Amino acid sequence: MDLEIIKIASNTENHKFIENHTHISKIKNPVCGDEMEITLKIKNEKITDFGYQCKSCVYCQASVSLLSRKVVNKEISSVNKLIDIVEIFFNSKKNAFPSKWKVFEKLFNVNNISRKECLILPFKALSTIIKKING
Repeated sequence: MDLEIIKIASNTENHKFIENHTHISKIKNPVCGDEMEITLKIKNEKITDFGYQCKSCVYCQASVSLLSRKVVNKEISSVNKLIDIVEIFFNSKKNAFPSKWKVFEKLFNVNNISRKECLILPFKALSTIIKKING
C-alpha cells in the first residue's frame, strides 16, 4: 500500500457529524460493506462545512478525507463537475484531472483501479445530495 494513501486517510479534521447540517447522505458499498455518512452545510450554492463518518477501508477513508477538505467553500456546480470527472475516470482513457482538482490524482490512478468502488463511495454519497439540490 502506498504511504501517501495512509497519510491522506490519517487527516481526520472533518471526521465529524454536523449537528445543524442542511443536507445528509448515507450510503453503503454492497461489494465490501463500507459505510459512509456525509453531513453538509450549504449556503448560497456553496458548501460551507463538510463532515463525514465512516466504517470503511483506508482507501475510502483517504478519499472522503481529501474530498471533505477540497470541496469546502466551493460552488455546488464546480463540485458537480468533479463528481462527473470521478464517475468516468476509470472508464476513460483520460487520466488527468483539471489543475483545480489535480490533488485527486494521488488516489485516482491506475495503481488503485482494484479499489475503484472504495474510492468513489464518498463521491456517490455527495452526488445524492447534489442531485436533490439540483432537482
